Amino acid sequence: MSKCRLHIARSDYELLWHHLYQEDRDEHGAILLAGLSELDTIPLLTVREVHLAKDGIDYVAGKIGHRALTPQFIHRLITRARDERLVYLAVHNHGSDRQVGFSDIDLRSHERGYPALLQIAKGMPVGALVLGQRAMQADLWMPDGSRRELDQASVIGMKIDRLAPHLSRNLGSMDDQYDRQIRMFGREGQQTLSRAHIAVVGLGGIGSLLVEYLARLGVGHFTLVDDDAVEASNLARLIGASQSDAENRTPKVQLARRLIQQANPSAHIEHFNADVAKASVADRLKGCDYIFLAADSMRARLVVNALVHQYLIPAVQLGSKVRADEQGQVIDAFSAIRPLRPGVGCLWCNQLIDPNLLAKEAKTDAERKAQAYGVEEPNPSVISLNAVSAGHAVNDFLMDYLGLRADRPLHYQHINALTGKLQLVEPRHDVDCPECSKGGMRFARGDGADLPCTEG
Repeated sequence: MSKCRLHIARSDYELLWHHLYQEDRDEHGAILLAGLSELDTIPLLTVREVHLAKDGIDYVAGKIGHRALTPQFIHRLITRARDERLVYLAVHNHGSDRQVGFSDIDLRSHERGYPALLQIAKGMPVGALVLGQRAMQADLWMPDGSRRELDQASVIGMKIDRLAPHLSRNLGSMDDQYDRQIRMFGREGQQTLSRAHIAVVGLGGIGSLLVEYLARLGVGHFTLVDDDAVEASNLARLIGASQSDAENRTPKVQLARRLIQQANPSAHIEHFNADVAKASVADRLKGCDYIFLAADSMRARLVVNALVHQYLIPAVQLGSKVRADEQGQVIDAFSAIRPLRPGVGCLWCNQLIDPNLLAKEAKTDAERKAQAYGVEEPNPSVISLNAVSAGHAVNDFLMDYLGLRADRPLHYQHINALTGKLQLVEPRHDVDCPECSKGGMRFARGDGADLPCTEG
């Protein structure tokens, strides 16, 4: 059977899990409403709403199976799914742990009821999820009559968990190149990296360090985006750049591709020598597992911020900044690592997208070039400050993506090179923010909302 994928914010998954797995160890139910996207030929479901079924009211003894959702509960939410253009997903739990599947009774129930639900949904898929304690399976009915089972579900918090119908034992052979890493995070962790699809937006000083680190770790799939070319002033910071790259104005994405191929020749690489704000480029990022944002422009921040909340993709925004007073005395020098997760850490809420600069960047390419750092002259930039941002961000990615540490509250990290101090900043969150709030226009809408992009 063909596959589908699902993304869910950790807060929603924990709400659902604790409802399903109560002290009575009985079966419980819920309905999820999810946005829909197309990743090539694979549907991606992004959970926007969680509706818990009240025992004895919405979830009652079944005439055939053990328990069933009531017709009233189903009708209220299938019509809401139709009106909001969301996917309807009925959920129940089994008592299993790392393997789960639908029973014959479950599947016969779907065959009796889902053709009628598809008619009500008017063009949107409908389906079901069954959960084990650490596993998940789907039976998704598409409007064309085809059915999809779950490939993988991703639970997006600071820590990122992956759920599948069963635990894969096919680890395959591993290159000796990764022997020392496997001793830290195991063969399963190394295979997880080889399957990871990572985007790096901005291949300048920080971005070139990121691709070097990630490729040597064994990340298997890259999408690279940058519309700039190597210049002589970049050579002090760009890993692998030569004088001939500056003379020939080699696109930075080609330089990054060369770095990856030297470190990991088997990696799959897709690169775009273009602005991430182009719709055709941003569209290629919605299937990524993680995004590193190392570009300076407000447009890049705007688009990546939208991707995080609309498609539930974890990301991190990186930068370093040096400020001097009128006498040229350095008064501030810090590296910033700002994780972005669905529903929290929005760049709009934290005033990290400047509307005035955004408006200026909407002008011509020449004008945008002059405004790349927000002023006429470029800001100071030093490779060692960039390395602090890149190193911390890749370490955080490793720990969170491979589940090497517990989930934790989201904080921005500012590391001051003058004082040596680490400042943890709790990001602001506007409960009415249209970009990141659950009631806003974008959260988990998938392809149901437009990204803030230009044509092309």
